[in-house]
Amino acid sequence: MTRPFNFSAGPATLPEEVLQQAAGEMLDWHGSGMGVMEMSHRSNEFVSIYENAEADFRELMAVPPHFKILFMQGGGLAENAIVPLNISRGASADFIVTGSWSDKSQKEARKYCDVQIAATNANSDYTSLPPPASWKLRRDASYVHVCSNETIHGVEFQELPDLKGLGSDAPLVIDFSSHVASRPVDWSRVGLAFGGAQKNLGPAGVTLVVVGEDLLGHALPACPSAFDYKIVADNHSMYNTPPTYSLYVAGLTFQWLKRQKEGTATGVGAMEKRNLAKAQLLYDAIDHSQFYVNRVSKDCRSRMNVPFFLRDESRNEAFLAGAKARDLLQLKGHKSVGGMRASIYNAMPLAGVKALVDYLRDFEQKQA
Repeated sequence: MTRPFNFSAGPATLPEEVLQQAAGEMLDWHGSGMGVMEMSHRSNEFVSIYENAEADFRELMAVPPHFKILFMQGGGLAENAIVPLNISRGASADFIVTGSWSDKSQKEARKYCDVQIAATNANSDYTSLPPPASWKLRRDASYVHVCSNETIHGVEFQELPDLKGLGSDAPLVIDFSSHVASRPVDWSRVGLAFGGAQKNLGPAGVTLVVVGEDLLGHALPACPSAFDYKIVADNHSMYNTPPTYSLYVAGLTFQWLKRQKEGTATGVGAMEKRNLAKAQLLYDAIDHSQFYVNRVSKDCRSRMNVPFFLRDESRNEAFLAGAKARDLLQLKGHKSVGGMRASIYNAMPLAGVKALVDYLRDFEQKQA
């Protein structure tokens, strides 16, 4: 039976192979007599799951050895507090506000440090990106924060900023929740990256943090021990009980990603090729229509989250009902912006995007 195509922004669609493997191992993981949800996180069985997941992600994303990979809890939203608690030193931090998520980040960080909005695209309704040359960065900032892909507004940095080239020695912090593993990361420009797994890496519950060793050991006294990056790193993400099942499924997803091939490209390289093709197909269909519109500047459109609007929004409900009847699910836009949104993460096959494009054209023709 063919499954519906799920365009949810998160928790999002997972690779069918991963779901089938997890289902097959639900009652008995590798002959252990236990399901992963039943295992002690200190057991040899689960430690092997954790170690393989960490090693696979490091290989998949080409993470340099001087970065620690942490599996934490609380999602990207909690990291908005955990990051300043760990690396602000109670001093200052600069934020580039390019949508709802980076705006939430700067508001949360104000509880722990002196925050400056160094640049924003709010005057464009978050449909463009402020050029890095225009950013007003402070020389004494403890870090600079960007959300490298805004899930709600569909704005993505096509290249991470080079802070050194902008005259800043501050580490760059990126929230890559909604496009992690969809494209390579230039780690030479990053001090810390974080993201919830539930969009591109697995189910909700586990949060990935990749942090440079030089940023460990500076947590504020008020930082809870379970959120102190150094403590978490020293205890191999097991200072407290980790989200074991979510980590396990994320590990299966890493293995699935490593198996992907597209021409001569493998892993994340293969996914980037597919994601470019999927995004171009969908954006082309919207741009060549008189019925739909995407308002994001073409130089910063997200490959993962494609917001669009019907020019006649009185037809929204009919559009969503028709989509559901064709097994195209979760296309309603975020409540803060309205319209529609198609999230086309790694696990969304090209066939799903083609099915959506066919529906866009059919609906437009029927409404003409």
